[in-house]
Amino acid sequence: MILTLSTLPSPIGPLAVACDEDGSVRGVSFGEGLERSMRRTWPGATLAAGEAPAAMRAGLEAYFAGDRAALARIDWSLDGASAGDGFQVRVWRALAEVPVGTTISYGEMAKQAGEPGAAQAAGVALNRNPIPLVLPCHRVVGADGAMVGFGGGLERKTWLLRHEGALLI
Repeated sequence: MILTLSTLPSPIGPLAVACDEDGSVRGVSFGEGLERSMRRTWPGATLAAGEAPAAMRAGLEAYFAGDRAALARIDWSLDGASAGDGFQVRVWRALAEVPVGTTISYGEMAKQAGEPGAAQAAGVALNRNPIPLVLPCHRVVGADGAMVGFGGGLERKTWLLRHEGALLI
């Protein structure tokens, strides 16, 4: 597999993205760390600098322009991820089902991934999400609604949730 790495501007800062030959997103990073994440998640992939596919760029641009549903239309893939089909990948796939404009707790995420009571393990899986933003880990909050844990930083998480209408303050 060849993953094309590129950087795109956004209102929350530069986004580093990795896309496969079919144009599916395989990785997103808020600045540094994309290459390391891709080597961990797809250890056999060849990484090459290039331009992000037009459809992917258009999806992100639409999202940041106010089309709250645009993230759900961006093609992504976890096929062949080193995490296999275990709990971690189930958590990542469950993220795609969290509706825009809503939040859920780590405990609820663990339950949706088939492991009730594994909130802490869900947090670890979310921390390793190779496609943050597209697989919206920013929609997962503490049991009391607290803004906790986001690889892009809590300021970005707050911005994203406000942008989606999940935070009104």
